[in-house]
Amino acid sequence: MAEPTHWAFPENLQPDPDALHFDLGRALQSAVMLRTEIPEDAFTASILGTERIGNGMVIREDGLILTIGYLITEAQTVWITDHGDRAIEGYPLAYDFATGFGLVQALGKLESPALPFGNPDHTRIDDEVIVLGHGGRNHTLQAKLSGRREFAGYWEYLLDSALYTAPAHPQWGGTGLLNAEGALIGIGSLLVQESADGRSTQGNMFVPVDLLAPILDDMVRFGRPRGPVRPWLGMYTTESDGQLVVAGIAAGGPAAKAGVRQGDLVLEVAGDRVNGLATLLRRVWSLGAAGVVVPFTLARDGTVVRVSVTSGDRADMLKKPLLH
Repeated sequence: MAEPTHWAFPENLQPDPDALHFDLGRALQSAVMLRTEIPEDAFTASILGTERIGNGMVIREDGLILTIGYLITEAQTVWITDHGDRAIEGYPLAYDFATGFGLVQALGKLESPALPFGNPDHTRIDDEVIVLGHGGRNHTLQAKLSGRREFAGYWEYLLDSALYTAPAHPQWGGTGLLNAEGALIGIGSLLVQESADGRSTQGNMFVPVDLLAPILDDMVRFGRPRGPVRPWLGMYTTESDGQLVVAGIAAGGPAAKAGVRQGDLVLEVAGDRVNGLATLLRRVWSLGAAGVVVPFTLARDGTVVRVSVTSGDRADMLKKPLLH
């Protein structure tokens, strides 16, 4: 991920502090920049890069930072830049595969207030929201909530009700989505195409923060939520022309070991027809925890192929953070 350049939103896209019902200056102090370094031989290095830059939101007075997990996955070094441009070392405390949230603990004193949490369900479609980025008001965007719907990602990721905003923030990773009261309701994850008034425009997808409360204590204590681990396949499946296509295979992952090939079409999971990525993921996860055998019916070069994949735990493929 590239080094941020000197840029600013046009004045008309920046939030007007005098028109808000909260202290924007204080909220801006809660946004930090995260810079991480990942070993070249890390599992995610070829996909996400070895140097990653994004945002984080301070959520506790002790320096606990909420961000999007891909910024800190397999990170060996984390540096935090606060609102005063001070550099402070951080520790990649936790990553939850189900929500996509990541936690960073500042290892020095942050002069940043904690953002309060809001209820995402209380913000309606077309309500005005603020996309908060590190770098002051110049890097903060006045936007609208443009949608709330399911999101399925080819990397075996599914949200029942993701939040969508438009226009797009160009440095979306880990940005904070604030409601009209200045409370945090989402964390930036992706750049997406949004439709409005018959036109297609770029927007952002946010993970709603109400998913954090049930798992926060476990993430802080154990680095991930406790309980059964979802089965992971290492099979990157996409929807194309009404078909489910295996677009890629994780080297050394369960699907690769079972003989699944790039270009295979997924027809059935455990005997049930699947006609969408979300359906496929839910069916796989319904079979049991990591380690469960997942039977697939595939189409390959016009022939029906049956393959059984012994699922795994994605965390086993990842490098662990260095202890301080």
